[in-house]
Order: sequence, then C-alpha cells, then structure tokens
Amino acid sequence: MEKDDCQLEYPHPFIHRVKLTRAQRIRGIILGVVLFPVRVTLAALFFLVMWPLSRMRMAGLSREERSRPITGWRYWFLNDIVWFLSRAVFFSMGFMWMKVKGRRADLKEAPILVVAPHSSFLDMLVLCPAELATVVSRSENMSLPVIGALLEFNQSVMVSRKDPESRKKAVAQVKERVTSNGYWPQMLMFPEGTTTNGTALIKFKPGAFLAGVPVQPVLLRYPNKLDTVRWTYKGTSWTEALWHTTSQFYTNMTVEFLPVYKPSQEEKDDPGLYADNVQKLMAKALDIPATDYVMDGRVPVSKVGGLSLPLDSPARETLSLLRRNGLRPSEVEAALDRMMDRCRSAGQGSKASADELASLLGLTERETAVKILALYSKVLQDEMVDLKHIYLSVAALSGFVNFSSLLHTAFELFDRDGKGSLSEAELSDLMGGLLGIPQRQTAQLYTDASSEGWLSEDDLLRTLKTHPTYQREVNEFLQLKEVSCQPSLVSLSGSVAENNNRQMHHNGQESPSPNKKSD
Repeated sequence: MEKDDCQLEYPHPFIHRVKLTRAQRIRGIILGVVLFPVRVTLAALFFLVMWPLSRMRMAGLSREERSRPITGWRYWFLNDIVWFLSRAVFFSMGFMWMKVKGRRADLKEAPILVVAPHSSFLDMLVLCPAELATVVSRSENMSLPVIGALLEFNQSVMVSRKDPESRKKAVAQVKERVTSNGYWPQMLMFPEGTTTNGTALIKFKPGAFLAGVPVQPVLLRYPNKLDTVRWTYKGTSWTEALWHTTSQFYTNMTVEFLPVYKPSQEEKDDPGLYADNVQKLMAKALDIPATDYVMDGRVPVSKVGGLSLPLDSPARETLSLLRRNGLRPSEVEAALDRMMDRCRSAGQGSKASADELASLLGLTERETAVKILALYSKVLQDEMVDLKHIYLSVAALSGFVNFSSLLHTAFELFDRDGKGSLSEAELSDLMGGLLGIPQRQTAQLYTDASSEGWLSEDDLLRTLKTHPTYQREVNEFLQLKEVSCQPSLVSLSGSVAENNNRQMHHNGQESPSPNKKSD
C-alpha cells in the first residue's frame, strides 16, 4: 500500500518524492508532452472566464455592503456559474471523477468543515462538494491574478502571518461568522496549516476550534497507483507535482464527510484539547498516526513540553556537510574550540558572517559555510549566524563534550549576570542554542525545572534527564549521554540521522532508536 511504503521511506510527513520506474517515466514524458500543455491551457481559459465573473459579484458595492454576506442574484446566479467553472478547471487537469462519501452537514449542524490531510493546492477541489464554502487565506494571495478575485468572490477571511494584529482580527472575524446562527455561509479550513505526505496527521492548529461550535471532519484521499499530487516541505516541487499529475490519464480523489463532531464543555473551554481530539478521530478513520509535528515558521518540528525539536536537525546537517567537506573528527573538535573562544571574546561577540564562519571551521570552500549559515539563519531571518547556536547544538550531538560540561558552558554563556540562575528568557535562549532553532514556549520547562523563580544548572540538568515529559524525546534528541570516547564523524552522521528520524507506528508513537549511544 502507498501509506506503508511512504512510512518506511520517509522519516516524517514533510517529505515526499514521486517515485517512477523507467517505464513510468517514459510513459509520463510521452503523455505529458501532449496532455500538460492542453490541460494547463484549458485550466487557464476557465480561470480567465472566472476572473471578470468573480469581480462582478462585488462590483458597485460599498465597503459596508461588502462586509455582509452576498445575497440575491449576485449569489444564486454567479455562485452556480463559478462552481461549474471551478469543477471544469479540475476536470481539465485530469480530475474527471470525484467520489463523495457521507453527507455534508448543513450550515446550522456544523458551521465549519475541517479537512485533512492537506496535500497540495489541488486539494481545493474539495470546495466543489462543499458548495464553495468560505475559506481562510493569506492576505498576500489577494495580489495574485485570478486567485485574488476568487478569494474576494468567496468573501474569504484574510490573514497576514507576519502581522500579529492581522491574526487577531482574523480570529475575531472567524468567530463572528461561525457563531452567526446561519447568517454567514459555512467555512472550510485545513487545520494542519501546511501540506504533508499524508502518512500522518500533524498537530491541528486551534483556529477552527476557538469558537467551540460543532465541526464536520472531512477526509481527503487520492487512491491512485502513482501518488503525484502531494507537495511538501522537501522533495517534489509544486511544478513537478503539476507536471506528473497532468501527465496521467486521470487522477482519482475521494472526499468523505464524517459525522458532525459536537464538542463537550471541556473541549469548548480548551480549543487545544478540542483540536487534538478531532485530529485523533480523523487519524483513526484514515488509519494513520496523529502526531505532535507542526511547522514552526519554516521549520518542521515536534513539540515536547513546549519545546520545538526540529525534525531536520541543523546540527546533524552541519556535521554531514563538514564530513562531506573532508573534515576529520579532530578538525571538527578544533573548529568547535575556535568557536567557543570567539563566543567568549568580549570584543568580537558571537555573531559571524559566512566568511568568518568558513575561517573558524577551517573550510576551503565558502559555499559550505553559506549552507551551514542558512541552516541556522533561515529560522532567525538573519544574514549573520550566532556561533553559540552552532557550537552548542553541534557539540551536543558530536560527543566531543559530555552533556554536563556542555550545559555548564551554556550556563556561562547565557547567565549574563553571573548569578548562577537563569531567567525564563535566558532559558529560552539556552535551549534555542542546544536545539539549533529559537524556542518561544519554554514556560513549562522553566516551571518544571525551577524552584521559586530560581533555576540552577543542576536543576536544569536533572529535569532534562529525569522529568517524564523530557527524558525520552529530549534526551534522545540531544544525545544526553556521558560518552567516554570520541566517535568518528562518519558514525556520528549515521547515528544521529537514525536517532532524529525514528520510524512512526500507527498508534502515533515512535520506536526507540536502535543506534542509541550507550553509556
């Protein structure tokens, strides 16, 4: 089965690659040369027809009228035409048949449809059986040709991910609509918030569950021999997904409407619990795991007690790059020592450019330093890299320094006042250094590790090694073992990769790493 194959091949749900045999590749090229231009041209023509029709719905309306649901001829006449043209777009792309299971609940039964798993932009076909339900979209999409007009036609809720005020406004707008007792149309949301390969459901965002109203879970499946539709964080690009999908004679899609989920009072009071319970229900129906994986900015992570553990460890990638660049273990250790000397230097500070990083690492090729800088700076959105983050995260995985000594060094670096205790903000910086990405929710760890607002080095070390929330996941991620010898860089790259990419079972749990270091 496709699901089983993907779970064996991919370490987490943010990677997908279309796998083709030679015969399938040749067949795809032959069909694609003919079908791709024809299908894309037809889809573009249907979009061009929809463009002025979509604009017509709002033409001549005042700002106040646009803030209310569209009614009258602008609704019943234009809605059916745009629905037909939308279906025609997907028909021309090869989605000739769409199987629908179950019954879509009416507006008063379930003001919100929650759809998963989210695989690609082609999932928008679900809007056809959903009767063009209102969606939530990025405000940046309003500037796109045709798409912006269709979002306006849909009276979508727009949100800017970069603007906290925009997010607050969007939440208030969604709550207002779904609690309007039928005044506003039904809404459709993808609670995962990003696309995956479908081997697991990632943690649902709480947006669809904040109002505490009933929701109807909707499952999407693509029961095809070739899984060409998915577009994820890594792997097949959206252009490749489009090419491979349009190069097939047809693509099947199944939409299944599950029974309406009515929240308990406890779930109404706790949107996070509500979202988790719906996620588990849908995962069970799909026979895949429900996980705590999320996208934190542009980085896929697993959440443990508020900590964000990157699924693709920057430190592991750094060690791999250094090994491929020919650095021996002793040279890596020496580079780490130079980094620490630089961090402790009062005059220079801990920020470094790509050129400075290349010099500190002893690299002959600047390009490797640029790649390493990108691994860390892309999550910080900075053109410089903090050497403390590289040193601490790489040293934690490398085995050159035992963890007790490393934590002592980290305390020295982040205990800015030298008082022997960390504040919550300083703890956040320290854990961000150890894990390689910023940590924004360390309040729970601080509470668990501190005593009356005092967090000592011993308290933190004990909590990370023994606390039931952190001892397994964090310990395995950071390799918290007192090592007695230095492993080779080759074995490091292999063992760390295994450890950070444990296989998932269908119950959503992960098996212990077979290559875990021994004491």
